[in-house]
Amino acid sequence: MLYPDTTPFDEGLLDVGDGQRIYWMQSGNPEGMPVLVLHGGPGSGSSTGARRYFDPQHYRIIQFDQRGCGGSLPHASEPDIDLSINTTWHTIADIEQLRLRLGVERWIVFGNSWGCTLALVYAETHPQRVEGLLLVGVTMTRQSEIDWLYHGLGRFFPGEWARFRASVPNEARDSDLVAAYYRLLCDPDPAIHVKAARDWHEWEAASILIDPRATLSQRWSDNRYLTARARIITHYFHHLAWLEDRQILRDIGRLAAIPCTMIQGRMDLEAPLVTAWELSQAWPEARLVIVANAAHSSDIAEMAAAIVHATDALRGNIKR
Repeated sequence: MLYPDTTPFDEGLLDVGDGQRIYWMQSGNPEGMPVLVLHGGPGSGSSTGARRYFDPQHYRIIQFDQRGCGGSLPHASEPDIDLSINTTWHTIADIEQLRLRLGVERWIVFGNSWGCTLALVYAETHPQRVEGLLLVGVTMTRQSEIDWLYHGLGRFFPGEWARFRASVPNEARDSDLVAAYYRLLCDPDPAIHVKAARDWHEWEAASILIDPRATLSQRWSDNRYLTARARIITHYFHHLAWLEDRQILRDIGRLAAIPCTMIQGRMDLEAPLVTAWELSQAWPEARLVIVANAAHSSDIAEMAAAIVHATDALRGNIKR
């Protein structure tokens, strides 16, 4: 079902300015169709599993760790990290620097979860650089989506929701929980920010593990990873990814000529189907594939099969 993992044939650190160095790697066929793989989170970092969706004989698979996470430097777990230079628009600029560094004219862009928001914004900003889009677990990082994740979703997990709220000061429990956690995560005391990071991820795990086949990344046992990821997520979500609320839908006409497939689990609680459906209504040229009985995890067999089927279809439909 999945393609075998391949060892990167090239990797490095790209100096993108602002004191930031972005870790990147390439796998598959050096002469193949370039595909840019955008990880989720934000702040999750790249995974070896993501490149297994692509035929390594056909694709030149390009991955990078967004600012502050994975192998990129400086790491957001560091107590004096400056997150003001880590925004959606900094990342869009980083992608363009990486494209130029690797000599890519046009590429397919793959996004998963938060990576969908990033892929859509990048494509709307640089449509001439995008050969096709493949989006899995669609998000647009709107206020309604953030409100769902950190308020509305609580009705499905009342015990976990109570613990999530109890971890912030009393006066913040009925206000903006994302902002409250962001303050805790930026506290220089490890006893405070590590606990906040673990509490944040405990809440996220509740909706991920609603599918009994889903598993948590082994990285979730690493406090350094959890701290960086939670800091970046709360930073981005507190600022609504520096996007106007309906910006992606407003500018969707820029993508009319770009082939797109969206793959969405019907039972996805982290990125409910309505977001992908709204995007498909605004963008009738895009194809929406709904996977029954699947949630947000792209690792389960049905989701992985749908993704591989889509990448194989792109392999046949887009010729170099």
